[in-house]
Amino acid sequence: MSLRLRLAAAFALVALFTAGAVALASPVVIGRGFAQIDTGDTGGRGAGAGAGAGQGLGMGPGMGQGPMAGIHAQQIQQETTITLIAVAIAAAAGASLIGIVLAGRLAEPLGRLGIAAAAVAHGELQRRSGLADRPDEIGSLGRSFDAMAGELERAEASRRRFFQDAVHELKTPLAVIDATTTAVIDGVYSHEDRHLETIRDQSRLLTRIVDDLRTIGLAEAGELPLRLESVLVDSLIGEVAQAYAARADAAAVGLDQDIVPGLVVRGDVDRLKQVLGALLDNAVRHTPSGGHVVIEGRATGRHVRIGIRDSGPGIALADLTHLFERFYQADPARDRSTGSSGLGLSIVKAIVDAHGGSVGAENVARGGARFWFELEGASHRSGRGDDLDEEPVAARSLLDDGQAR
Repeated sequence: MSLRLRLAAAFALVALFTAGAVALASPVVIGRGFAQIDTGDTGGRGAGAGAGAGQGLGMGPGMGQGPMAGIHAQQIQQETTITLIAVAIAAAAGASLIGIVLAGRLAEPLGRLGIAAAAVAHGELQRRSGLADRPDEIGSLGRSFDAMAGELERAEASRRRFFQDAVHELKTPLAVIDATTTAVIDGVYSHEDRHLETIRDQSRLLTRIVDDLRTIGLAEAGELPLRLESVLVDSLIGEVAQAYAARADAAAVGLDQDIVPGLVVRGDVDRLKQVLGALLDNAVRHTPSGGHVVIEGRATGRHVRIGIRDSGPGIALADLTHLFERFYQADPARDRSTGSSGLGLSIVKAIVDAHGGSVGAENVARGGARFWFELEGASHRSGRGDDLDEEPVAARSLLDDGQAR
């Protein structure tokens, strides 16, 4: 039974108890009063006075006329009224006791919930309400509280892991810089440019980590500045692909494009280039020599999905749901000397989220993996700022060979 019905039943029970007690007592009390009037019982006061006169007028005993008869009726009325009031007070007191018991039973789970909330507020994030099994509104509140406490516990665990990972990531280049400079100062290393280059590279890695952390923080706080405009997808992908062509050639990885022309999204060009660059960098690094990377662009209803498909070893199923977490390494042996901060995919998710889009990763049936992000389609704007006619976006599958799994 719901809490609303329970409260209504409790109030009705109290009212019925009071009304029932008064209803049961009223006939007895009123009947007793009429009996006293009929018999003339006033407690011995003035019983004989006026009796003959009353009988002579054809009235019942004790119903004689005169002042004494009026006083007698008034006394009986007062006694009856007082008795009814006493019965009503006793019934109300009993009903109040019942109400207190019922209210206590209803308030007890709320008290437990308050204690659990206070515990969570003091840092006991593992505390739960213990009310999730109830079928009423209190149970619903308990389940909501437990879900909130669970989210807080996971957020706190994520925060702690983040700080631990951040310390670890920052500590590694700092240790390299310290060791290199100490070796040069102590004469272990000669004053050669290659040692200075090591220090410079590690300093740049530190700067990149700090910048990446700042970007993620701004995006998650909703404060990442975005210069939104209509962006031609094929033009955007062409520029990024050209910028990464030399990198792909050096790794002996082919770089191809498979894009539906004319697709338009609304976003920040520089940030979208950053997203594409991070995904391309990730794909090239995980594609073996002789493999290929394909940049895809397709319409999915009212949205545009851009995917980066590689011919690498694919992604372990256990890693698929964690790839966009900060510092998560699907490959524990990943070498930081490549200049990766471990935040590339986290930045991708943060920027796409700031655009109101979505990201994902999946394995491709023919081998390799695909990372994608999806944004809402938009109409094209010319350089003068006037809108051109927006053509309907054809609903097509992202890929013929790799539907989401």
